Amino acid sequence: MPIDAGKPADTQTVLPRMSLAVAAFSTIVEWYDFTLYLYFATVLARVFYGGGGSALLITLGGFAIAYLMRPLGAVFFGHLGDRRGRRYMLLVSVALMTAAMLATALLPTRAMIGPTAGWLLMALRCVMGFSVGGEYTGVVAYLLEGARPHRRGLLASSASAASEVGGLLAVGVSALTVSLMSTSTLDSWGWRIPFFVGAALAASVGIARSTMHESPEFTRQQDEGTVPEMPLRHALANHRAGIARSFAISALGSITYYVGITYVPAFLTSAGRSSERDALWLSTIAAVVVIAVTPLAGAWSDRVGRKRVLVLLSLASAALPIIMFSAMASGARMQALLGALVLAALAGGYSAVGAVATAEQFPGEGRVTGLALGATMATAVFGGLTPYLAQLLVERTHWATAPGIMIALVALAVLPVFLTMRETAPR
Repeated sequence: MPIDAGKPADTQTVLPRMSLAVAAFSTIVEWYDFTLYLYFATVLARVFYGGGGSALLITLGGFAIAYLMRPLGAVFFGHLGDRRGRRYMLLVSVALMTAAMLATALLPTRAMIGPTAGWLLMALRCVMGFSVGGEYTGVVAYLLEGARPHRRGLLASSASAASEVGGLLAVGVSALTVSLMSTSTLDSWGWRIPFFVGAALAASVGIARSTMHESPEFTRQQDEGTVPEMPLRHALANHRAGIARSFAISALGSITYYVGITYVPAFLTSAGRSSERDALWLSTIAAVVVIAVTPLAGAWSDRVGRKRVLVLLSLASAALPIIMFSAMASGARMQALLGALVLAALAGGYSAVGAVATAEQFPGEGRVTGLALGATMATAVFGGLTPYLAQLLVERTHWATAPGIMIALVALAVLPVFLTMRETAPR
């Protein structure tokens, strides 16, 4: 009979604080890289695709294509995590990320080798997308399995907060690089600096992860002989309902983050409302807001339950983004700031609760693969494709509110799932 996991049946063993801290903060790398690519989209469009509106669309399209590699990577690394252990999976993925980021920093430009440069950039984005496929889900599973039951929301939200630290680093390094260089210098070699920083950061995370203990949940499975031999088949046979719920949770989390936060600099710049420098500094402030909101939302879900918080945030997502994108399109600096901060707080709060809620849809056996099929698939569709679609809709319809409408439609579509799902927070 298929297992419909309403609550995780994990061991109560708690991991050492150092292992939990390393896992939580290691998500910095993944989000640094992908956020950097979006924040640097207009620069990369010039360097690799010749500049102009069509070049920006191609650059955002490369982001979307790379995101389509995430589900493939998630299934691959999910198999490693469920068969070889969470620690082993996280070590392999960060090694591949380090190599991809270093190769990007060394990549020849369009001025050097012509259109081939754009294809090489896109290929490396696909490698990066594959390598991070199991990153976030692996970390969240590890934290969930090593935390005290009544602190799972807070601890899992620390991974979301650390992700925002990665985003903050990306936008800060990007803004600093853009501010200190002329456009010609930036296009010539300055764009490489943030990617070299990312490669060094990834290598540091790899060294830190080598000190982590294995998840107590995976150790239990080894001791009891319940490690799935074929995690993919096990997840599809036993966790179909959990996969569907995690897809719904991650769908809204992905679009609120990638359209409501990381797409905003490109929206403001392409609409002529802000310079690249001003848009990046505005996003830096928004990232600070997300970091502050995330642990509060995670702790709140520990107190009142995941379901109630998800319902409230989905209702807010159905109304606020349309208003905020309209405000940002007005051209007034304070309205742009207000819009960016509200969207950042909404996405940050949702990602905190969504992280632990998705992982709690599965028992320990096959958890990482289940998350790969549900959460990562949703992220590929509603994260990778939506910035491109948002920009396309804005250009074709001239509706500044089009990105907000996209978020609202997804929020209304997943709301029935939240209203009918069981509570998974420990009581």
